[in-house]
Amino acid sequence: MKKKILPRLSKLMCLSSAALLAGCDWDTLNPKGVIGLQEKNLILTSTIAMLLVVIPVCILTLVFAWHYRQSNTSAEYLPKWSHSNKIEVIIWAVPSLIILFLAVLTYQTCHSLDPYKPLEADANTKPIHVEVVALDWKWLFIYPDEGIATVNQMAMPVNTPVDFRITSDSVMNSFFIPQLGTMIYAMAGMQTQLHLIANEAGDFQGESSNFSGRGFSDMRFRALAMPADQYSAWVEKVKASSEQLDSASYPKLAAPSEANPVEYFSHVDATLFDDIVAKYNNGMVMDKSTGKMLHMQQSAMSDMNMKE
Repeated sequence: MKKKILPRLSKLMCLSSAALLAGCDWDTLNPKGVIGLQEKNLILTSTIAMLLVVIPVCILTLVFAWHYRQSNTSAEYLPKWSHSNKIEVIIWAVPSLIILFLAVLTYQTCHSLDPYKPLEADANTKPIHVEVVALDWKWLFIYPDEGIATVNQMAMPVNTPVDFRITSDSVMNSFFIPQLGTMIYAMAGMQTQLHLIANEAGDFQGESSNFSGRGFSDMRFRALAMPADQYSAWVEKVKASSEQLDSASYPKLAAPSEANPVEYFSHVDATLFDDIVAKYNNGMVMDKSTGKMLHMQQSAMSDMNMKE
């Protein structure tokens, strides 16, 4: 009976492992940008440091169980043993040093990867600005410098910093492009920031990593990283769309929808993002230059002064 059960159990475990691995997403460990690469290094370094404790403990557990088994009469028997300074030093010093190492590493990395910290680029490379709005259940991307908007698709030039301003016109979501790194929350009435860069061309999946209701599983988008000339062609393609996005058409777009297709808007109201934030804050928005909360009219005047 055992001869039949064990092979079947072994096959079942192999199939179960394969099924579990088939659902895994390894994008985080396959970064295509410098931010994602640094986060991957942090994950791997932290894992290796922790394994320095875990692996010896697992091995020694098996060694001790085997050595002090009941049938091993040669094992030393010390029923009154209670303390060892050497063992105490080892079991406290080694984990403490690893924890100290991880604390310093995490502190330094988290501060160097502050999502609000602009990325450095050469003098000839200007960052592009993208305003992101989480909706039910889709993503709206506004390009204020180009005056265009898209749904569930965004594009960026390779090796060019992207400055995101992120909010939600629905429940709390989280904006995440695993291969570029850094997840950050999108919350109604608030705006968060994120700075990313793609150092390789590609078509990357973006998603919400915070459950937000019935259509959550389809709340995904494509992030396209391409050479500068192809990015310019993509912008022109969006500008060729016949659809426009303003205060009159926006409510229809903001209505809940599932598995929403990609949409292009050749024109978008310049204040749409700020309007979405302000409607939850009695007309108050954050001033880009000072970080202070201002009324919409004051913020508009501040923007005009900056442009002048």
